[in-house]
Amino acid sequence: MRIAIVNDMRAASEALRRVVEGLTGHSLAWTAANGVEAVAKAKQDRPDLILMDLLMPHLDGAEATRQIMAVAPCAILVVTATVSGNMPLVYEAMGHGALDAVDTPSLGPGGEMSGARALAEKIGIVAKLVGHATTPPKQPVPHAAMPRLLVVGASTGGPKALCELLRPLPHDWNVATVVVQHVDMAFAAGLASWLADRTGTPVRVASPGDTPTAGEVLIAGTNDHLILTPARTLDYRSEPREVFFRPSVDVFFESVAASWPQPGVAVVLTGMGRDGAAGLVALRHKGWHTIAQDDVTSIVWSMPKAAIDAGAVCQTLPVDRIAAAIMGHITPP
Repeated sequence: MRIAIVNDMRAASEALRRVVEGLTGHSLAWTAANGVEAVAKAKQDRPDLILMDLLMPHLDGAEATRQIMAVAPCAILVVTATVSGNMPLVYEAMGHGALDAVDTPSLGPGGEMSGARALAEKIGIVAKLVGHATTPPKQPVPHAAMPRLLVVGASTGGPKALCELLRPLPHDWNVATVVVQHVDMAFAAGLASWLADRTGTPVRVASPGDTPTAGEVLIAGTNDHLILTPARTLDYRSEPREVFFRPSVDVFFESVAASWPQPGVAVVLTGMGRDGAAGLVALRHKGWHTIAQDDVTSIVWSMPKAAIDAGAVCQTLPVDRIAAAIMGHITPP
């Protein structure tokens, strides 16, 4: 991959350059010292991946991500001095299309590098994405006592789309919601809190043994696959190991198709790749109402398009109309 670096700190930019140039099969495309320069360079020479700092003069990394995804969309990885200390901007950038976030490697006084391995692993994951490279079972809940189920899969641009989908939904209806968003487990709890703050809906990370509960949103929270067990509880599984996306929308949707006894609504939102298409096919065959986000409102339309191409989608809608469509198929009390 051709990789660009956007960072206003000379030492940080040098550390990133060393990491990139030390990776086989990757090369440095260009560097930029702030967001304004990054947007201009991306328009002139679009790289395969941008390593985007957040706190920069003139234009921060979140807004630079938004502008780049509008004029020269490409993979963007947030690389900032402290991810945990900049969570609001991290999630803002991810809402605009950034794929993930990692702390910036640092150079020691003797030239030693710390944090390089974590960055290299993230770059490797992105390369695959863009084409370069037990809990004891519970008794099943009685059918009559079960809520209706809404399941959602999302990737690139997903946090912002999830906000727009969840915000208009009722809080007091007999519907449980489970979300699989492609995000590293280190950010899952922060994403749940961020969504809860912006939607007014109870959102938390799913724990093994949880039962989908009316009025609550559960999100996948590890780098293993979230599944629905035959006992209709949630759990995490490392298998299938060959599935690249972790957690996988397909794996979760297919487990729901196998184990949830009544049709609900399933949604595939903006995202890169094909994850969710096969799972949506399985749910549609079980009578579920299936929805895909449209091209115009998606940051990246690959996942919804793959589901449409697979014949899995009942409706294709802009993100601001999906909540109404959900409510039209799951009637609030």
